[in-house]
Amino acid sequence: MFAVIRDLYRNDKRFAFGFTVLAFFVIIAFVSRFAPYDMRAWNTVPRDLRPSLQHPLGTNSIGQDIMWKAMAAIKNSLLLGVIAAAISRVIAIVVGLLSGYKGGLFDRVVMVLTDSFIIIPLFPILILIATILRSSLNMVVLGIVIGLFGWAWDARLFRSQILSLKEREFTRTAVFSGLKTFKIVTTEHLPYIVPLVMATTINNVIWVIGMEVTLSMLGLSNLNTPTIGTMIYWALQYQAIFLERWNWILTPVIICVVLILALYMLSTSISEYLDPRTRLQMIRKR
Repeated sequence: MFAVIRDLYRNDKRFAFGFTVLAFFVIIAFVSRFAPYDMRAWNTVPRDLRPSLQHPLGTNSIGQDIMWKAMAAIKNSLLLGVIAAAISRVIAIVVGLLSGYKGGLFDRVVMVLTDSFIIIPLFPILILIATILRSSLNMVVLGIVIGLFGWAWDARLFRSQILSLKEREFTRTAVFSGLKTFKIVTTEHLPYIVPLVMATTINNVIWVIGMEVTLSMLGLSNLNTPTIGTMIYWALQYQAIFLERWNWILTPVIICVVLILALYMLSTSISEYLDPRTRLQMIRKR
C-alpha cells in the first residue's frame, strides 16, 4: 500500500496535490482540538474585527474567531464524511460481495432492494429525516443517516466485479476445496476490489460533504456545530456578502472548493491507477 502511494505521489501530480491538501486539512483538524475558544459559544471575541495578528482571519458578527471556527468546521466535516463513508462502504461491500457470488433468487431480491435505494428521491427524504431529528442531529447521527442511504450505486459496482471473479479458476478451486461462502468472498474476492473500494470511498466523502453543506444552508442541521455548511449558513444569515465581510463568507467557500477538488483529484488518480495500462506505464518510467 505504501509503495502504491509513493509511486502515485511521484508520478501523478493530481494525486500529489490531492494527497498534500488532504494531509494539510487532517493536520488542521487535529490542531483544532487545541482551540482557545469554545467554537459553539457566541461572543467569545469582539465582533466584526478585520484580520489581524491576534485574529488572522478576523471575527464574525456572532463573536467567533473565523480561523479557529474554520479549523473546527474542517474537523467536523471530515469526521462526518468518514462516518458516513464507513457505514455505506460496509453495506455496499457486504451486499455487493454476497449478491454477486450467491446469484439466483438471493441476487434478484437484493438487487430489487438496491435499485429501490437508487431510484428513490434521496434529497427530500434526507430533508424530512433532518427535520424530524433536528434537535439531536449531531455529526454522528447525521453521518449514520447519510451513510444508510449512500451505498446502493457502489454495491452494484462491487457486484459487477464479483460476477466476473466468481467465473475464474481460483474461485472454482476454492469451492472444490470446501471453503464456505464467507471465506471465499472475504479471502478470495475482497482483496481484488480493495482499490475500487478506496476510489468509491473518496467519491462518497465528496457526496457526503456536499450533502451536509446543502442541508446546513437550508438550516436543516445542528447549526451550533461548526461545519463548512453551518459557516456558510451564518455568513448568509448575517448578510456577510452585502456588508462585504469577505473574510467571513469566502473562508468556508474556499475551504469547500479546495477540499472537494483535492478529493476529486485523488479519486480520478486512483481510478486511472486501477487501469492495468496506467500501471504498466508507471513501471516503465521507473
